[in-house]
Amino acid sequence: MDALLLTLQLAFFSTLILLLLATPLAWFLAHHQFKGKFLVEALIALPLVLPPTVLGFYLLIALGPEGPGGWLANLWGEQTLAFSFTGLLIGSIIYSLPFVVQPLQNGFILIGKKPLEVAYTLNASFWDGFLNVILPLAKPAYISAATLGFAHTLGEFGVVLMIGGNIPNETQVISIAIFEQVESLQYEQAHLLSGILLTISFVMLAIIYASRKQSKGPLL
Repeated sequence: MDALLLTLQLAFFSTLILLLLATPLAWFLAHHQFKGKFLVEALIALPLVLPPTVLGFYLLIALGPEGPGGWLANLWGEQTLAFSFTGLLIGSIIYSLPFVVQPLQNGFILIGKKPLEVAYTLNASFWDGFLNVILPLAKPAYISAATLGFAHTLGEFGVVLMIGGNIPNETQVISIAIFEQVESLQYEQAHLLSGILLTISFVMLAIIYASRKQSKGPLL
């Protein structure tokens, strides 16, 4: 259960940070054309096709004592961000980024700029129009992005194993706990945790498809 609580905590904070980071990025990509845009989109989507162990390896180097993560960790007296909850959080944000950016980008494209332009005619500022017009219209896209990001973080294995290892109460998330229990032939516990993940994943997908049906348009 400690692994489950740690996983839920990781998924919650990574999803919250991803929504904050992905909103301006998705809006910019949805409404701006520039040279090299396809390269930016390819870079964001890279975790979709890159093997998790490859991404985890490079993140391990970046977060280790000799990388930027080691320099940041030195600011508060640590040697590395790897094998810590902070390292898991950074890795989860990078690994789940396309699952949040793409639904938001598609949602902003479907909405277009016209509702914001109408708000401008009523003397609304950009932030007033975005908060009071665009965000309510993009609610199905945000539901889809949040549930996808949350569910994807729940099922992470390769990335979190590479950068976090298997430290109980510190970096042992539920996917790693299941793997450990299967290795030790504790199938009853593995069944229990797997059933919990299966149920959560099904509920997440049901939320996505229900929101897509209500919006009468593709969000993924």
